[in-house]
Amino acid sequence: MSDLNKTPVTIVTGFLGSGKTTLISHLIRNAGGRRLAVVVNEFGTLGVDGEILKGCAIPDCPEENIVELANGCICCTVADDFVPTVEALLAMTPRPDHILIETSGLALPKPLLKAFDWPAIRSRITVDGVIALADAEAVAAGRFAPDVAAVDAQRAADESIDHETPLSEVFEDQISCADVVLLTKADLAGPEGIAAARAVIAAEAPRPLPVVEVTEGAVDPRVILGLEAAAEDDIAARPSHHDGHDDHEHDDFDTIVVELGEVADLPSLAVKIEQMARDLDILRVKGYVAVTGKPMRALVQAVGARVRHQFDRAWKPGEARQTSLVVIAEHDRIDEAAIKAALGL
Repeated sequence: MSDLNKTPVTIVTGFLGSGKTTLISHLIRNAGGRRLAVVVNEFGTLGVDGEILKGCAIPDCPEENIVELANGCICCTVADDFVPTVEALLAMTPRPDHILIETSGLALPKPLLKAFDWPAIRSRITVDGVIALADAEAVAAGRFAPDVAAVDAQRAADESIDHETPLSEVFEDQISCADVVLLTKADLAGPEGIAAARAVIAAEAPRPLPVVEVTEGAVDPRVILGLEAAAEDDIAARPSHHDGHDDHEHDDFDTIVVELGEVADLPSLAVKIEQMARDLDILRVKGYVAVTGKPMRALVQAVGARVRHQFDRAWKPGEARQTSLVVIAEHDRIDEAAIKAALGL
Protein backbone atom coordinates (compact mmCIF):
# COMPACT_ATOMS: atom_id res chain seq x y z
CA MET A 1 0.00 0.00 0.00
CA SER A 2 2.97 2.31 0.50
CA ASP A 3 3.22 2.75 -3.29
CA LEU A 4 -0.11 4.61 -3.15
CA ASN A 5 1.32 7.26 -0.86
CA LYS A 6 2.70 10.46 -2.32
CA THR A 7 6.44 10.96 -1.93
CA PRO A 8 7.12 14.19 0.00
CA VAL A 9 9.33 16.82 -1.61
CA THR A 10 11.00 19.70 0.20
CA ILE A 11 11.98 22.75 -1.87
CA VAL A 12 15.02 24.58 -0.49
CA THR A 13 15.23 28.09 -1.84
CA GLY A 14 17.24 31.16 -0.94
CA PHE A 15 19.46 33.82 -2.39
CA LEU A 16 22.96 33.16 -3.70
CA GLY A 17 25.29 31.96 -0.96
CA SER A 18 22.62 31.76 1.72
CA GLY A 19 23.72 28.25 2.72
CA LYS A 20 21.40 25.89 0.81
CA THR A 21 24.10 23.34 -0.02
CA THR A 22 25.41 23.38 3.54
CA LEU A 23 21.89 22.76 4.85
CA ILE A 24 21.26 19.84 2.50
CA SER A 25 24.64 18.33 3.38
CA HIS A 26 23.55 18.41 7.03
CA LEU A 27 20.19 16.85 6.19
CA ILE A 28 21.87 14.04 4.25
CA ARG A 29 23.93 13.16 7.31
CA ASN A 30 21.03 13.52 9.74
CA ALA A 31 18.05 12.15 7.83
CA GLY A 32 16.64 10.18 10.76
CA GLY A 33 16.42 6.94 8.81
CA ARG A 34 14.85 8.47 5.69
CA ARG A 35 16.20 7.42 2.31
CA LEU A 36 16.77 10.73 0.57
CA ALA A 37 17.17 11.87 -3.02
CA VAL A 38 18.41 15.31 -4.01
CA VAL A 39 17.87 17.42 -7.13
CA VAL A 40 20.30 20.33 -7.48
CA ASN A 41 19.55 23.13 -9.93
CA GLU A 42 22.63 25.22 -10.81
CA PHE A 43 22.73 28.59 -12.59
CA GLY A 44 25.67 28.13 -14.95
CA THR A 45 27.33 25.21 -16.67
CA LEU A 46 29.93 24.36 -14.01
CA GLY A 47 28.28 22.12 -11.42
CA VAL A 48 29.76 22.97 -8.02
CA ASP A 49 26.91 22.36 -5.56
CA GLY A 50 26.05 18.97 -7.04
CA GLU A 51 29.59 17.71 -6.67
CA ILE A 52 29.81 19.01 -3.10
CA LEU A 53 26.68 17.07 -2.20
CA LYS A 54 27.84 13.91 -3.96
CA GLY A 55 30.87 14.07 -1.70
CA CYS A 56 28.44 13.77 1.24
CA ALA A 57 26.75 10.63 -0.10
CA ILE A 58 25.92 7.91 2.44
CA PRO A 59 23.96 4.63 2.18
CA ASP A 60 20.64 6.41 2.87
CA CYS A 61 21.46 8.96 0.14
CA PRO A 62 23.82 7.25 -2.31
CA GLU A 63 25.53 9.18 -5.08
CA GLU A 64 23.07 7.94 -7.71
CA ASN A 65 20.27 9.61 -5.70
CA ILE A 66 21.88 13.04 -6.18
CA VAL A 67 20.94 14.54 -9.55
CA GLU A 68 22.24 17.81 -10.95
CA LEU A 69 20.34 19.94 -13.46
CA ALA A 70 22.78 22.58 -14.70
CA ASN A 71 22.40 25.68 -16.86
CA GLY A 72 18.66 26.04 -16.77
CA CYS A 73 15.93 26.92 -14.31
CA ILE A 74 13.96 23.73 -13.62
CA CYS A 75 10.69 25.65 -13.51
CA CYS A 76 11.40 26.85 -17.06
CA THR A 77 12.31 23.38 -18.38
CA VAL A 78 9.63 21.29 -16.70
CA ALA A 79 8.89 18.86 -19.53
CA ASP A 80 12.50 18.42 -20.63
CA ASP A 81 14.27 18.15 -17.27
CA PHE A 82 12.22 18.33 -14.09
CA VAL A 83 9.46 15.78 -14.76
CA PRO A 84 11.78 13.12 -16.23
CA THR A 85 14.16 13.56 -13.30
CA VAL A 86 11.39 13.11 -10.74
CA GLU A 87 10.02 10.10 -12.62
CA ALA A 88 13.48 8.50 -12.64
CA LEU A 89 13.86 9.02 -8.89
CA LEU A 90 10.42 7.54 -8.19
CA ALA A 91 11.31 4.50 -10.30
CA MET A 92 14.33 3.68 -8.17
CA THR A 93 14.45 0.54 -6.03
CA PRO A 94 14.20 1.24 -3.21
CA ARG A 95 12.22 4.39 -3.85
CA PRO A 96 13.34 7.51 -1.94
CA ASP A 97 11.34 8.32 1.19
CA HIS A 98 11.86 12.05 0.69
CA ILE A 99 13.17 14.24 -2.15
CA LEU A 100 15.04 17.51 -1.57
CA ILE A 101 15.17 20.11 -4.34
CA GLU A 102 17.85 22.78 -4.09
CA THR A 103 16.89 25.63 -6.42
CA SER A 104 19.44 27.98 -7.91
CA GLY A 105 19.97 31.21 -6.02
CA LEU A 106 18.12 33.07 -8.77
CA ALA A 107 15.05 30.84 -8.88
CA LEU A 108 11.51 31.88 -8.12
CA PRO A 109 9.88 29.06 -6.12
CA LYS A 110 6.25 29.67 -7.09
CA PRO A 111 6.61 28.62 -10.77
CA LEU A 112 8.29 25.45 -9.52
CA LEU A 113 5.30 24.76 -7.26
CA LYS A 114 3.07 24.97 -10.33
CA ALA A 115 5.16 22.25 -11.98
CA PHE A 116 3.88 19.79 -9.40
CA ASP A 117 0.50 19.94 -11.13
CA TRP A 118 1.86 18.16 -14.20
CA PRO A 119 -0.26 15.04 -14.87
CA ALA A 120 2.73 12.70 -14.97
CA ILE A 121 3.69 13.39 -11.36
CA ARG A 122 0.89 15.19 -9.51
CA SER A 123 -0.62 11.99 -8.10
CA ARG A 124 2.76 10.68 -6.96
CA ILE A 125 4.49 13.56 -5.15
CA THR A 126 3.54 16.39 -2.81
CA VAL A 127 5.40 19.48 -1.65
CA ASP A 128 6.01 18.76 2.02
CA GLY A 129 7.26 22.30 2.50
CA VAL A 130 9.15 25.25 1.04
CA ILE A 131 12.17 26.26 3.10
CA ALA A 132 13.60 29.72 2.40
CA LEU A 133 17.10 30.54 3.57
CA ALA A 134 17.92 34.17 4.30
CA ASP A 135 21.46 35.36 4.97
CA ALA A 136 21.04 37.24 8.27
CA GLU A 137 24.07 39.45 7.72
CA ALA A 138 23.06 40.42 4.18
CA VAL A 139 19.44 41.10 5.07
CA ALA A 140 20.44 43.12 8.12
CA ALA A 141 22.74 45.20 5.92
CA GLY A 142 19.67 46.50 4.08
CA ARG A 143 20.21 44.82 0.74
CA PHE A 144 16.51 43.85 0.57
CA ALA A 145 15.04 46.76 2.51
CA PRO A 146 11.21 46.92 2.14
CA ASP A 147 11.06 50.60 3.14
CA VAL A 148 9.88 52.28 -0.06
CA ALA A 149 10.45 55.76 1.34
CA ALA A 150 14.06 54.93 2.13
CA VAL A 151 14.57 53.51 -1.35
CA ASP A 152 13.05 56.62 -2.93
CA ALA A 153 15.30 58.82 -0.79
CA GLN A 154 18.32 56.82 -1.90
CA ARG A 155 17.30 57.17 -5.54
CA ALA A 156 16.93 60.90 -5.11
CA ALA A 157 20.39 61.16 -3.57
CA ASP A 158 22.11 58.94 -6.12
CA GLU A 159 21.39 59.57 -9.80
CA SER A 160 22.91 56.19 -10.74
CA ILE A 161 20.00 54.37 -9.09
CA ASP A 162 17.17 54.57 -11.59
CA HIS A 163 15.46 51.23 -11.06
CA GLU A 164 14.73 48.73 -8.33
CA THR A 165 17.25 45.90 -8.27
CA PRO A 166 15.69 42.58 -9.29
CA LEU A 167 17.43 40.97 -6.31
CA SER A 168 14.84 42.43 -3.99
CA GLU A 169 12.03 40.79 -5.98
CA VAL A 170 13.77 37.43 -5.89
CA PHE A 171 14.18 37.70 -2.12
CA GLU A 172 10.60 38.79 -1.55
CA ASP A 173 9.19 36.01 -3.74
CA GLN A 174 11.22 33.40 -1.87
CA ILE A 175 10.01 34.63 1.52
CA SER A 176 6.40 34.88 0.30
CA CYS A 177 6.43 31.27 -0.86
CA ALA A 178 8.00 29.81 2.28
CA ASP A 179 6.59 27.64 5.04
CA VAL A 180 9.68 28.11 7.22
CA VAL A 181 12.47 30.69 6.99
CA LEU A 182 15.97 29.72 8.12
CA LEU A 183 18.03 32.73 9.15
CA THR A 184 21.53 31.59 8.23
CA LYS A 185 24.96 32.89 9.25
CA ALA A 186 23.36 34.10 12.47
CA ASP A 187 26.77 34.06 14.15
CA LEU A 188 28.05 36.70 11.70
CA ALA A 189 25.06 39.04 12.08
CA GLY A 190 25.06 39.46 15.87
CA PRO A 191 21.97 40.12 18.02
CA GLU A 192 21.18 43.51 16.45
CA GLY A 193 21.62 42.16 12.93
CA ILE A 194 19.38 39.18 13.67
CA ALA A 195 16.69 41.47 15.03
CA ALA A 196 16.92 43.68 11.94
CA ALA A 197 16.76 40.68 9.60
CA ARG A 198 13.72 39.29 11.43
CA ALA A 199 11.98 42.64 11.03
CA VAL A 200 12.62 42.66 7.26
CA ILE A 201 11.34 39.10 6.89
CA ALA A 202 8.23 39.84 8.94
CA ALA A 203 7.52 42.86 6.73
CA GLU A 204 7.85 40.80 3.53
CA ALA A 205 5.99 37.67 4.64
CA PRO A 206 2.32 37.51 3.56
CA ARG A 207 1.48 35.56 6.73
CA PRO A 208 3.24 34.80 10.04
CA LEU A 209 6.17 32.44 9.37
CA PRO A 210 8.42 30.50 11.72
CA VAL A 211 11.94 31.96 11.58
CA VAL A 212 14.73 29.71 12.84
CA GLU A 213 18.31 30.89 13.39
CA VAL A 214 20.88 28.51 11.88
CA THR A 215 24.67 28.37 11.85
CA GLU A 216 26.58 26.15 9.37
CA GLY A 217 23.34 24.49 8.25
CA ALA A 218 22.79 22.72 11.57
CA VAL A 219 19.05 22.38 12.13
CA ASP A 220 17.01 19.51 13.53
CA PRO A 221 15.44 17.80 10.46
CA ARG A 222 12.20 17.50 12.43
CA VAL A 223 11.85 21.28 12.16
CA ILE A 224 11.78 21.35 8.34
CA LEU A 225 10.93 17.81 7.16
CA GLY A 226 7.50 16.27 7.61
CA LEU A 227 5.61 19.58 7.49
CA GLU A 228 2.87 18.07 5.27
CA ALA A 229 2.16 21.53 3.87
CA ALA A 230 0.87 20.26 0.48
CA ALA A 231 2.10 23.57 -0.87
CA GLU A 232 1.01 22.73 -4.41
CA ASP A 233 -2.59 23.04 -3.18
CA ASP A 234 -1.91 26.33 -1.40
CA ILE A 235 -0.43 28.40 -4.23
CA ALA A 236 -2.91 31.27 -3.91
CA ALA A 237 -1.65 32.01 -0.39
CA ARG A 238 1.87 32.51 -1.71
CA PRO A 239 1.88 35.82 -3.62
CA SER A 240 4.58 36.66 -6.16
CA HIS A 241 5.72 39.70 -8.08
CA HIS A 242 5.17 37.59 -11.19
CA ASP A 243 1.56 36.58 -10.55
CA GLY A 244 -0.44 36.92 -13.75
CA HIS A 245 2.55 36.11 -15.94
CA ASP A 246 2.81 32.78 -17.71
CA ASP A 247 6.57 32.65 -17.34
CA HIS A 248 9.48 34.54 -15.87
CA GLU A 249 12.84 35.60 -17.16
CA HIS A 250 16.37 35.23 -15.83
CA ASP A 251 17.74 37.81 -18.23
CA ASP A 252 18.47 40.10 -15.28
CA PHE A 253 21.41 37.84 -14.42
CA ASP A 254 24.29 36.38 -16.33
CA THR A 255 27.15 34.00 -15.69
CA ILE A 256 30.58 33.23 -17.11
CA VAL A 257 33.12 30.51 -16.35
CA VAL A 258 36.72 31.64 -15.93
CA GLU A 259 39.54 29.11 -16.41
CA LEU A 260 42.79 30.02 -14.65
CA GLY A 261 45.02 26.94 -14.77
CA GLU A 262 47.03 26.31 -11.59
CA VAL A 263 47.23 29.06 -8.97
CA ALA A 264 50.40 29.62 -6.95
CA ASP A 265 48.83 31.38 -3.94
CA LEU A 266 45.24 30.65 -2.84
CA PRO A 267 44.95 33.54 -0.31
CA SER A 268 46.10 35.99 -3.01
CA LEU A 269 43.39 34.70 -5.34
CA ALA A 270 40.83 35.19 -2.56
CA VAL A 271 41.94 38.82 -2.20
CA LYS A 272 41.55 39.34 -5.97
CA ILE A 273 38.05 37.86 -5.88
CA GLU A 274 37.09 40.09 -2.96
CA GLN A 275 38.34 43.22 -4.73
CA MET A 276 36.69 42.16 -8.00
CA ALA A 277 33.36 41.71 -6.22
CA ARG A 278 33.60 45.23 -4.78
CA ASP A 279 34.75 46.92 -7.97
CA LEU A 280 32.50 45.09 -10.46
CA ASP A 281 29.37 44.42 -8.35
CA ILE A 282 29.78 40.64 -8.59
CA LEU A 283 27.07 38.70 -6.74
CA ARG A 284 28.62 35.28 -6.50
CA VAL A 285 31.81 33.38 -7.30
CA LYS A 286 32.16 29.65 -6.78
CA GLY A 287 34.38 26.95 -8.14
CA TYR A 288 37.46 24.79 -7.75
CA VAL A 289 41.09 25.84 -7.62
CA ALA A 290 44.21 23.88 -8.48
CA VAL A 291 46.97 25.16 -6.18
CA THR A 292 50.52 24.56 -7.34
CA GLY A 293 52.23 21.84 -5.33
CA LYS A 294 49.08 20.85 -3.41
CA PRO A 295 47.58 17.35 -3.83
CA MET A 296 44.18 18.62 -2.65
CA ARG A 297 41.62 20.53 -4.69
CA ALA A 298 40.45 23.83 -3.17
CA LEU A 299 36.80 24.93 -3.08
CA VAL A 300 36.16 28.68 -3.29
CA GLN A 301 32.79 30.20 -2.36
CA ALA A 302 32.20 33.96 -2.45
CA VAL A 303 29.04 35.92 -1.69
CA GLY A 304 29.71 39.48 -2.72
CA ALA A 305 33.02 40.44 -1.15
CA ARG A 306 32.84 37.70 1.49
CA VAL A 307 35.19 34.94 0.32
CA ARG A 308 35.71 31.52 1.87
CA HIS A 309 38.05 28.77 0.71
CA GLN A 310 39.03 25.30 1.87
CA PHE A 311 40.60 22.13 0.51
CA ASP A 312 37.79 19.65 -0.11
CA ARG A 313 39.35 16.51 -1.59
CA ALA A 314 42.39 15.07 -3.35
CA TRP A 315 42.64 15.36 -7.12
CA LYS A 316 41.61 12.09 -8.74
CA PRO A 317 44.09 10.12 -10.88
CA GLY A 318 43.93 11.44 -14.43
CA GLU A 319 41.77 14.43 -13.43
CA ALA A 320 42.81 17.70 -15.08
CA ARG A 321 44.34 20.05 -12.52
CA GLN A 322 42.72 23.32 -13.47
CA THR A 323 40.99 26.24 -11.82
CA SER A 324 37.38 26.88 -12.89
CA LEU A 325 35.31 29.67 -11.37
CA VAL A 326 31.66 30.53 -12.02
CA VAL A 327 31.04 34.29 -11.79
CA ILE A 328 27.44 35.52 -11.47
CA ALA A 329 26.27 39.14 -11.67
CA GLU A 330 23.36 41.19 -12.88
CA HIS A 331 23.19 41.16 -16.65
CA ASP A 332 24.45 44.70 -17.20
CA ARG A 333 27.34 44.12 -14.78
CA ILE A 334 28.97 41.14 -16.50
CA ASP A 335 32.14 42.39 -18.20
CA GLU A 336 34.23 39.35 -19.11
CA ALA A 337 37.34 41.36 -19.95
CA ALA A 338 37.19 43.30 -16.68
CA ILE A 339 36.59 40.11 -14.68
CA LYS A 340 39.57 38.36 -16.25
CA ALA A 341 41.75 41.42 -15.74
CA ALA A 342 40.74 41.58 -12.06
CA LEU A 343 41.77 37.92 -11.67
CA GLY A 344 45.13 38.55 -13.32
CA LEU A 345 44.46 37.11 -16.78
